This record gives sequence, structure tokens and C-alpha cells, in this order.
Amino acid sequence: MPNPKRRHSQQRGRKRRTHYKAEAATWSIDSVTGESHLRHRAHWVEGKMYYRGKVVIDKTPATTEGEPNQ
Repeated sequence: MPNPKRRHSQQRGRKRRTHYKAEAATWSIDSVTGESHLRHRAHWVEGKMYYRGKVVIDKTPATTEGEPNQ
């Protein structure tokens, strides 16, 4: 495997890394719930996980009819 014969200077490495910039994350508004969330990621709203406007996971407590809610 090839290795450099001589050491690279600090300036040379820094010139290369000058193009590595942090980018701000892109946020979107869900069309169903109106909540803001990161793009291309599922998000939780009131016990339900949404992705692309659809419920993927529902963790809300199931209530049976006839029982009073406490």
C-alpha cells in the first residue's frame, strides 16, 4: 500500500479541509398534523409516529367501550 514519502505541511491539509462546511438541517411542516420535523425522518405527535403524512406506529392507549376514561 502506498505511503507518502514526505510529510504534508499543515497548510496543505487545511487548504483541503476548508471546503468541509456544516450545513443546517432542512425542516418541513407535516401536512396532516401541522408539526415541524426533519425531512425524510419519522416524527412523534401525541403518541403516534408519522412518516410522509401517514401513521406508522400508534402508541396511544386503547380504550374499550363502556369503560370510563380516567
